[in-house]
Amino acid sequence: MEAIVDQDQKWLIDCLTATLDTNREVRSFAEASLQQASLQAGFGAALAKITVNKKIPFGLRQLAAVLLKQFIKQHWQEDEETFIHPVVSAAEKGVIRQLLLPSLDDSHGKIRTAVGMAVVSIAQCDWPEDWPELLPFLLKLISDQSNISGVRGALRCLALLSGDLDDSLVPRLVPTLFPYLNTILSSPHLYEKSLRAKALSIIHSCISVLGSMSGVYKSETIALIMPMLSSLMEQFSIILQPPVRSEDPDDWSIRMEVLKCLLQFVQNFPSLTEAQFSVIVAPLWQTFVSSLEVYQLSSIQGSEDSHSGRYDSDGVEQSLESFVLQLFEFLLTMVGTSRLAKVIRMNIKELVYYTIAFLQMTEEQIHTWSLDANQYVADEDDATYSCRVSGSLLLEEIVNVFDGEGIDSIIEASEKRFNESRQAKVAGSADWWRLREASLFVLVSLSEQLLEAQASGLTKFNLGNLLEQMITEDMGMGIHEYPFLHARVFSTVAKFSSVINRRICEQYLYSATQAIALDVPPPVKVGACRALSQLLPESNHEIIQPHIIGLLSSLTELLRQASDETLYLVLDTLQAAIKAGHEQSTSIEPVISPIILNVWAQNVSDPFTSIDAVEVLEAIKNAPGCIRPLVSRILPCVGSILEKPQSQPAGLVAGSLDLLTMILKNAPLDVVKAVFDICFNHTIHIILQSDDHGEMQNATECLAAFLSGGRQDLLQWGGDPGLTMKSLLDAASRLLDPDLESSGSLFVGSYILQLILHLPSQMSMHIRELVAAVVSRLQSCEIAGLKSSLIVILARLVHLSSPDVDQFINLLLTIPAKGYESSFAYVMSEWTKLQGEIQGAYQIKVTTTALALLLSTRHVELAKINVQGHLIKSGAGITTRSKAKLAPDQWTIIPLPAKIFSLLSDTLVEIQEQALDDDDEDSDWEEVPDDHGGIRREILYSSTVPSHVSPSVEHLDAMAKVLDEGDDDSYDDDLTKVDPLNEIKLADFLTNFFVNLSSTDGSLFNYLCQSLTHAQRSGVEKVLSK
Repeated sequence: MEAIVDQDQKWLIDCLTATLDTNREVRSFAEASLQQASLQAGFGAALAKITVNKKIPFGLRQLAAVLLKQFIKQHWQEDEETFIHPVVSAAEKGVIRQLLLPSLDDSHGKIRTAVGMAVVSIAQCDWPEDWPELLPFLLKLISDQSNISGVRGALRCLALLSGDLDDSLVPRLVPTLFPYLNTILSSPHLYEKSLRAKALSIIHSCISVLGSMSGVYKSETIALIMPMLSSLMEQFSIILQPPVRSEDPDDWSIRMEVLKCLLQFVQNFPSLTEAQFSVIVAPLWQTFVSSLEVYQLSSIQGSEDSHSGRYDSDGVEQSLESFVLQLFEFLLTMVGTSRLAKVIRMNIKELVYYTIAFLQMTEEQIHTWSLDANQYVADEDDATYSCRVSGSLLLEEIVNVFDGEGIDSIIEASEKRFNESRQAKVAGSADWWRLREASLFVLVSLSEQLLEAQASGLTKFNLGNLLEQMITEDMGMGIHEYPFLHARVFSTVAKFSSVINRRICEQYLYSATQAIALDVPPPVKVGACRALSQLLPESNHEIIQPHIIGLLSSLTELLRQASDETLYLVLDTLQAAIKAGHEQSTSIEPVISPIILNVWAQNVSDPFTSIDAVEVLEAIKNAPGCIRPLVSRILPCVGSILEKPQSQPAGLVAGSLDLLTMILKNAPLDVVKAVFDICFNHTIHIILQSDDHGEMQNATECLAAFLSGGRQDLLQWGGDPGLTMKSLLDAASRLLDPDLESSGSLFVGSYILQLILHLPSQMSMHIRELVAAVVSRLQSCEIAGLKSSLIVILARLVHLSSPDVDQFINLLLTIPAKGYESSFAYVMSEWTKLQGEIQGAYQIKVTTTALALLLSTRHVELAKINVQGHLIKSGAGITTRSKAKLAPDQWTIIPLPAKIFSLLSDTLVEIQEQALDDDDEDSDWEEVPDDHGGIRREILYSSTVPSHVSPSVEHLDAMAKVLDEGDDDSYDDDLTKVDPLNEIKLADFLTNFFVNLSSTDGSLFNYLCQSLTHAQRSGVEKVLSK
């Protein structure tokens, strides 16, 4: 205690001691006293003095260090988020900095760590400007080979500091620091692996920053890297060269840090790395091959310690699994780097061969999955990050990069590993099945690429023959001993049914139906469910029908035992079985429906499970003869729920409305009436009275379904058509209330469209009120999707007013809009901005053609309105968030007719580009029709992209889907398919529009063409020249 020189220090020590007292009141008083003292000048310096005083008990020093770190975060710098008044004075800051640095070599590791963290907290604010002596001190400390504690403290401090380095500091730091780090790295006789790994982590951080700078400062970063690259690569090779050691997490950690550094070099400096990589290849391969031996013993067989869940003092995982994952990540990057892929190509067969062995199930996975089927399903479905997943990603990249050569290597290696599992089985090995399961796992993981290669002739192997050999050898044998192998075989058959002999597929289909009913391990049932889900839709009707009732019964029983992840799987399988059962499902409906309804009710607040349950109920509804008994079972329960919505559990009302919407979809008229009699008024009341947005959204969709199914008949069912119509209008009025939160109105567009389509004569009397309400809602809403749906309503009303579209324009001119001369000016301003965001084939068709109708009127008011044109590009370099705030996007302002003409031209150009024949780009363009003769949704969606805007991923995907996929019938399409506007051929419509405008008003046409881009003008000229 000799170092305590004043009463203040004595008081602080007593206070710290009191915070450890067993008496709660003493502790609380001491903590309050410390809190009060922290606001006084000198408190930080006093804590620092106690922290560095080696004569004070260790526990108090550590406590003082923790409080000091907290004090620094709260009081050091005023502009920090964590700042609390007062700020530390400059004099006190100097005292604290001087006290802390000499204690980085403290003999207690925890004190070194605490001091290092405090130093880093200060350095983040003060270094280098206000603390220039920090780096020289740290460099001196790490160079003192006689002071290992000092080296540890300085390295830890530098490691913590390197995580916050930026591009202004690293270029100055690297030339000075790296020679010291290289000395530590190259002196294994002086420094243990953990210290050398820490040095590598600092190197990694610095190279990472230099890599991020290399795009802009390429020559400068190369100049910094070049002098040290050769020596670093030499040290990397030395570390990777020896075989990986068992049960040695320090060995795994230092190799992992080497791989991280190499990863940064390969990603950011591939040309430099290529020149030096020859010294790495052999040691890297040695690490890869020898790590498999360790992984086999430690993780796969579980006979040695894999140190799973072990972390070092910095919180970095030191397990064998984390090391192998890093190894796979680096190999994956190598394969994807063109300069290094040639190294892989020379060893591709060996790499694939060894990788497959890494994908064997570990002892820990077998234990976990055997006890918990839900975890097994979750890990398989969600591709939980593991060596199996990481290795399969490496193999997938090999296929992507090396095409047929990669495919053949994977098939050849899988066959070789399969034969090895055969030999191991004959030799009596208990683990023979793991290698076989891993071989099948690889093939299943790459099934899509393998099947494509087989179909295109890219591979020299007969995939079907190999698979049949692999899956039939153990058919029906050892199902209890090797459940995971049998589960994998089931999923293999399901994935490759198109190339496997039909008789074998049928055998496995029958085996899967049997497995569901038998007392077999859960993994086997999981595999059977996966197989049934994929095989049943394509199964032979005559073969499956004799077993369908038994299968449905078994699945129903399995459903009672399922939970969480397995519940999704069983519901999915049950849905496939019901669809395959056809009329036989009728006999089991009384058994299945109540159980599914119970699952739905118990999980109604879980969107995933409830949706799966509703889909099963929909499959039952669509089975011959099932809809009426199902509805009679659902209606009483749902009716009572909707009658008293306020007293129901969360989610039950919204879920019940969702269930009703499913029942009403494409239902016979008598079923729609039965639902109407019990639930229509309740649905109206929910819209009028509920404040729950989920309930309002689902009730809106339900009302739209009522109108779609009931149409004009619906008005008569209530007894008083006028009263029913009033209810419908009241609901519309609530949903269009400008004061209602946008989320509650989200599906109002679909509902209003149904009113317009099915009750046109009744709605014609309310057009003015409807338009005013839509405009008002449009001005107050905040959701782009809702705005787009409201624009669609107005566009449909344009068509409704045809051929006298002027009348609709005049109507809008008489309706006020806040901030604009009229609703017409506001609507066209919003519409032309939003047109490119409108999605859906019907919606795009309606709005595009409505714009053409508006322009065709040549109404005098059109030319008086100016709207947003195109984005003015700034030449000021990269736009950062701060720049964006200071200078937001600027747009040109152009006349409305020019904007409409431009939008129509964009649509024309996009359709032309999509319709061009791949083999003859100069051929006449034509539409790509859907199954119903209309334009595909994806074409129409992509057609709204302005030609001067780079297409987004979504637009590119939409274009691809036009050529590759069939229609995706959505419920919205069902609601609008009765609209005669669906018959419009958009390409023909636009062609006629441009031709007619050119011939009837050449001066206007030529004027509007002046504002077009070259691509737009070319598209228009193409249709005019036909």
